Amino acid sequence: MSLLQDLSWRYATKKMNGEKVAQEKVDYILEAVRLAPTSSGLQPFKVIQITDEELKAKIQPIAYGQSQIVDASHLLVFAAYDEYTKERIDAPFAQQEVERGLPKGYADDYKNQLWTSFTQRTREQHFEHAARQAYIGFGVAIAAAAEQRIDATPMEGFVNAQLDELLGLDKLGLKSVTILALGYRDQENDWLANLKKVRFNTEDFIINRN
Repeated sequence: MSLLQDLSWRYATKKMNGEKVAQEKVDYILEAVRLAPTSSGLQPFKVIQITDEELKAKIQPIAYGQSQIVDASHLLVFAAYDEYTKERIDAPFAQQEVERGLPKGYADDYKNQLWTSFTQRTREQHFEHAARQAYIGFGVAIAAAAEQRIDATPMEGFVNAQLDELLGLDKLGLKSVTILALGYRDQENDWLANLKKVRFNTEDFIINRN
């Protein structure tokens, strides 16, 4: 099965049937996210995996009552750093030193350059940069779910501050970015399930400068 076939199969599932997804399949998706690229390899986001039914029920009103929140098997909340710190920038390079057997301080010049760049930005700009990296992982998760034939609903429709408070993300230095609901489609009751996938034509989408 090719990636293009997987992406043609998937859609933003509007109604799920409540069936549980095997944890090993979700672990596969999470591992794909962990391996996703990020700017300078900083990995400035975390994924909160939620299966607890009571917690999902508390999240549903925060997400404007969307049924996928409680009907999904798993919720993946993508949460980005609320700001960069020197420690957060140093950490991935320190790990590289250990795991790659590199000389200590091999990347000090680059780290200092990065840190100097971030000190010239606002805290909100820090979060916006980190959130863009989270979206890379988010896109990889959607593709990986399709490969596993797991339905997924990308969700931005929720009150971020309320979700952050509920999950205690502020205590972790994180802010929610988006949610991915994982489960299986309710074929009979999902109005979108049998409709044709519609995207702009290639000639209207790709701009060539040959």
